[in-house]
Amino acid sequence: MTGLMVPIEDRRGLRKLADSEATPRGPRSGSPLKRAGRVTGYTVLIVAALALFAPFIWMVLSSLKTSNEVFSVPVTWFPEIFVWNNYVEIWTKSDMLTWIRNTMFLAVVVTFLQVLTGSFAAYGFARIRFPGRDALFLVYIGTIAVPWQSYMIPQFILMSELKVSNTLWSIVLLQAFGAFGVFLMKQFYETIPEELSEAARLDGLSEYGIWRRIMLPLSVPALASLGLLTFVNTWNDYLGPLIYLRDPNLWTVQLGLKSFVSNLFDTNYALLFAGLTISVIPIAIIFLLGQKYFVEGLATSGMKG
Repeated sequence: MTGLMVPIEDRRGLRKLADSEATPRGPRSGSPLKRAGRVTGYTVLIVAALALFAPFIWMVLSSLKTSNEVFSVPVTWFPEIFVWNNYVEIWTKSDMLTWIRNTMFLAVVVTFLQVLTGSFAAYGFARIRFPGRDALFLVYIGTIAVPWQSYMIPQFILMSELKVSNTLWSIVLLQAFGAFGVFLMKQFYETIPEELSEAARLDGLSEYGIWRRIMLPLSVPALASLGLLTFVNTWNDYLGPLIYLRDPNLWTVQLGLKSFVSNLFDTNYALLFAGLTISVIPIAIIFLLGQKYFVEGLATSGMKG
C-alpha cells in the first residue's frame, strides 16, 4: 500500500494538469489573430469617431476663417490666418447674450419640471396599484409615436386662449411633461427591490416620503440621463420657439442665429460658425460632466432586479 501512495504535491500537480487538458484552449491573448482583431476594431472605432467629429471640427475651424475662405475651392480645412476677432464681432453685431439667457432659462426650467413630473408619475405607475394602471400607461406611452406636427395647431390655439403665447412660459408649459421621461424612470424604478418600499410603509412612511427619501436617492443615474436628454433637446429646439416666440427679446440662440443669417444680404458665414460654436459649448460641458451617469442610467433602465 505504501508503494501506491502518491505525495500530496504530486497529486495537486496531476489535478492541475488534468484540468488544463480538459479546458478547451482558445487563442491566446498575445496570439497574432487576437492582436489583428484588436487592431481592426480600434481602427474601425477611430474612423467612425473621426466621421462623427468631422462636422464639428469643420465648424470650429470655419469660425476662425474669413468669410470668403469658408467655402473656398478647393476646400481648405485650416485657415491661412486665424481670425479670432470673429468671436468678438458675433457679440457686438448680435444680441447673443439675450439669446443665451433665454435659451438657458428654458433649458433649466423645462429640465427641472420634466425630471420632477416624470419621476413622480413613474413612481405611481411602478409602485402604486390602481384599476387600469397598465392600460393607462400604455396609452400614455403611445403618445410618443404621435408626431407633434399633428396637434401643433390645436396647441397653438390653446396657448393663445390662455394668453401665454409670445412668452417663454408657453414653451415651458408645452415641454414640462414628457412620456419618454415617465417610461425611462419607470423602467429604472422596477429595478429597485420592492422590499425597500414595503419596509418603509411598515415604518409609517407615506408614498410621497418613499418617493422622495428612497426612490429619488437611488435613481441618480436615471435622473441624470433624463435631465441630460431633456436639456439638450430643449437647448436645440427650433420649431417650438419659432412658432411661439415672436418678440426678438424672447428669441433663443437658434432663432437668433437664423435671423442673423436672413437679415444680411451677404451672409458672413465665419461669424455664423462662431455663433454656432458658442451655442455648442454649454451642451458639451454638461455632457462631459454627466456622461458617467448618462451611460449608467441608460444601461440599467432596461434591467429588472
